[in-house]
Amino acid sequence: MLSEIDERNVARAVLAEIGRTVEKISPRQLTGAVELISSSERVFLAGVGRSALGIRGFAMRLMHMGKSAYVVGDVTTPGISCGELLIIGSGSGRTASLLAIAQKARQIGARILLITISRQCPIGKLADSVIEIRAPSPKATDARTGARSVQPMGSLFEQAMFILLDSLVLLLMKGQALTSDEMFTRHANLE
Repeated sequence: MLSEIDERNVARAVLAEIGRTVEKISPRQLTGAVELISSSERVFLAGVGRSALGIRGFAMRLMHMGKSAYVVGDVTTPGISCGELLIIGSGSGRTASLLAIAQKARQIGARILLITISRQCPIGKLADSVIEIRAPSPKATDARTGARSVQPMGSLFEQAMFILLDSLVLLLMKGQALTSDEMFTRHANLE
């Protein structure tokens, strides 16, 4: 598979993988996520490694939409309260630090939305809602998604998660009748 890729078609192969993967995401899971996010006054977000990059980008867009959004671990992040929402992005759904965060949030009574490869993971068992991205990852060997990728490690999951999160932004904007121009009024201006 990898041997068939060269400089002319590498981007095409990656884009095709992302497209196939994102198309398999359950619309029902998207609807559940939109409902959870829409009904939450404050949203806390967590991820590690490359997944954290997508999570941080989503936190920014939630802020642009007028949501109080906080990335877990930032020095200005307040404590989470009962009924508030924690969103975790984790391909394996078993990263020790994220599992500890999910357990603490559950003890407090917060709701949890997990974006992962397979709901049959430790964090998935704690989550109120799960969005599954069927991508291969060496850290989620028990997932058995049947998915294959020419890309290394968890790249396909991370890329698809970023596209998924931007898609959720569009669905949330539609539900709130928000425009990009309205969101831009909340864009950073001390740059």
